[in-house]
Order: sequence, then C-alpha cells, then structure tokens
Amino acid sequence: MSREDRDLRVPLGLYLQTRLVAATARLWERLGDIESTVLGGHLEEVRVSRPVYVCGLARSGTTITTEILSHHPALTCHRYADFPFVYIPYWRNWVAERSRLYEPTAVERAHRDRIMMTPDSPEAVEEVLWMHFFPRLHDAAESNMLDRTSSNPRFEAYYGEHIRKLLLVRRRSRYLAKGNYNLTRLEYLLRLFPDARFVVLIREPVCHIASLMKQHEHFMQAARRDARIAGQLAASGHFEFGPGRTCIHYGDEVEVRHIEACWREGREVEGWARYWNGLYGRLAARLAGDADLAEAVMMVRYEALCGDSEGTLRAILGHCGLDEASFQAEIARYSATLTLPDYYRPTFTEAELSTIDALTGETAARFGCAAPQD
Repeated sequence: MSREDRDLRVPLGLYLQTRLVAATARLWERLGDIESTVLGGHLEEVRVSRPVYVCGLARSGTTITTEILSHHPALTCHRYADFPFVYIPYWRNWVAERSRLYEPTAVERAHRDRIMMTPDSPEAVEEVLWMHFFPRLHDAAESNMLDRTSSNPRFEAYYGEHIRKLLLVRRRSRYLAKGNYNLTRLEYLLRLFPDARFVVLIREPVCHIASLMKQHEHFMQAARRDARIAGQLAASGHFEFGPGRTCIHYGDEVEVRHIEACWREGREVEGWARYWNGLYGRLAARLAGDADLAEAVMMVRYEALCGDSEGTLRAILGHCGLDEASFQAEIARYSATLTLPDYYRPTFTEAELSTIDALTGETAARFGCAAPQD
C-alpha cells in the first residue's frame, strides 16, 4: 500500500460536523441572516469591488495560483477552516482569530501533489453556498451552465452579504475565490459583479489527462479504505474524482452522455479527453462571442506559470489590477520554487496519445497548448 493511499482519511469529528451542517442547512442559512443583521451598519460600509475568480478544469493549476494570490495584502479568500461552518463567516473567523493557541503545521494535502496546506490555506469553500441555493447544479442530467439570463435573487443577496462579511472580518478590500465549477458561471458572475476579473487555468491535455486519471484512481483507492470519503467529497462540493465523480454538464447533451459512457465502460483516456475538449472548447466559443467576457478573462497556461513564473504572475496581477510593489517578495519566492511535476510521467500508449490529439488538438492549438516534445 502506498503512503498516499494509506494516509488519506476523513477525521470522524470533521465528518460528523459536516453531516450535521448539511442536514440542518436551512438553519445555518438563517443563522447567516442573523449574523448579517447583527453586523448592521458595519456591513453596509463594505463594498464588493473587483473580485478575483480563479477557475479551470481540476488539475490545471488553480490551487497553486489561488495560494499565491492569497498572499496579496488586498485579497482574502475562503480557507479550509471555514468548512463546514460556511454560512457564518464573520462569527467563525472572529472566534478563530481570538482562540488560536499556536500556528498550525503545514502538511501535504490529500492529493499528494507537493502542495502544502494548513487550516488557513485557500480552498473552494463557497461551492457549499452554490449547491445550497442551486440544488441541481451538479446534476449531470441537465445543463449546469449559468449565464446572464440566470436569476436567483435570494442567492444573489445572500452571496453578496457573505463576501462582504468575509472582507469585514479579514480586513481586506477584495475577494478572491477558487472554484473550478465557476468555469460554467462566468457570465452570471459578470452580471453580478461587472468589474470581476477571472483567471482561467489551462494545461496541455496529455499531462493534464494523466494527472486527472492519477487523482481519480488515488481517491477511488482511498474511498475503498474509508467509506466516509465519498460523502465528505460530495458534501464539500468536490465531484471531480472518486466514487461520486460527476461530469459537469456544459450544455452539450450528446457529448456529456458520451463522456459518461466512456467512464462507465472504462475508456478513461477517451472520456477525459472529450471532457477537456468540451469544457475548454465551449469556453473558447463563449469568449469569441462575448467581448465583455473576453476582456474580463485571462487564460493562463499552467506550463507558463511554472516555466515563466515571474512574467506570468506579473501578468496576472496586471489583469486583476493588483499592486505589484507590495508583492515583490512573493513573486521572487514562487519564481524560485514553482516547477512542473516531477513525481510522475504520462504512460499513455501510442493509440491513447492519438486519441487525445484527435479529440483535443484543435482546442489545444486555439489556446496555445502544444503537446510536450520528447
């Protein structure tokens, strides 16, 4: 048994807390309302200005990008510790700030991909709110896309207040969110926040698919040893890997069904290649047909982030309107340490490589994602 499979467990205490909050979500929603009422005038003084959203297909570099940006003095984002009590961000953070006895020790995250995390590390926690107010948002039987015509007034008011409370308690001016599923909500978010900026990560498909397959198998094996993992992943809004893997329905009914059939029948490479191409191909069409969205979105190649870290980070800061002067130390630190993964290599057959190229080649070329050369 490998170390990564042996160590992946869901602590019983966290699991029970998660199940409790999920089962009483309406109560927690109401507690969030009460929290907002108590804050009153303090909350009214906070504005959501130029939020930054980092998204992309899983394993494209969204976590490390968010981790880097989270160190900027203007930004704050959700943290691991905000889960599962997501609905009361002000009270949870206020108590945590005043009750901390020691600095937490960083450990490698569950993915075993070199990224070190603590309870204060950024995480895609806001997905809990999306799932609560859009209960069918991860139902592959229907489109999961949200656009400018989408409307949910209750969510929109609650979400705006939620962000403001996080800004207030963290004493920051701008919100940062990591959320891979936000890739299907860019137009909707741009309607809510017309000055939002999106950083969309994309990765060369051969290595990307290899990473996706590696992680899926990792979580499948771990779930066989710990039955709590599947439920914990679903409750926290993670459907990318493991027993509950669900295809994001990006609006193409025929192709989504084809992807599901590939996965069901064990044709993993083909399924992931179609999925990669479907999500990014659809995004390319959306950007081409929407000038406002195209202006708000910056596509970032994972290979460029690792290979030209300084230049890429400066470009991201520029796109997001973030001050560089206060971020020089972080740029230098990550420029010296960011590298492409060296702990695995794709082992695809020639036939599998041909399948990936046939299914993703056109979209990859459109975004400048050339296959690696031996």
